[in-house]
Amino acid sequence: MMTRLLARWRVFLGFVFAALVVWLATPTWASLAIGAPVAVLGESLRLWASGHLEKSTEVTRSGPYRYTRHPLYLGSSLIGIGFAAGARHLVVALVIVAYLVSTLTAAMRSEEAHLREKFGDAYDAYAEKRAAPMDRPFSWARAIRNREHHTMAGLLTGLGLLAAKVLFRSF
Repeated sequence: MMTRLLARWRVFLGFVFAALVVWLATPTWASLAIGAPVAVLGESLRLWASGHLEKSTEVTRSGPYRYTRHPLYLGSSLIGIGFAAGARHLVVALVIVAYLVSTLTAAMRSEEAHLREKFGDAYDAYAEKRAAPMDRPFSWARAIRNREHHTMAGLLTGLGLLAAKVLFRSF
């Protein structure tokens, strides 16, 4: 029950925690130079994954899904690590880690239960690395259908807000 609730509310909670992160952050140009590339790497992984993912219609086995069952969550984790580094504040880092561990663990458990229920042995074969990979090209249309542009906008907004804190603090 709690797992499903956390999984369902993770995006809303992300906005709440993002506001806290920006408020507490004490970024510098140096911390942003370290954190931003890590966050962009995370978004790049998410974009690659979302350009292959066909939600709830199959067990996707192309693109990064050939290598990891949860590339979207791995990418989100990298984004969080990048923001923690960019924010340069211990409490912010702890908040981000707590958010990521709780919500993404819940989301993975909930998602795996759903996929097992819907696809049965096909998902088990994938999870156990017995399923053959798919050959499917990346699709921008698929990435947009999966609303990855929303995550991109959030990333750019967050990095912009951290940069604004640095800029306006220097006046």
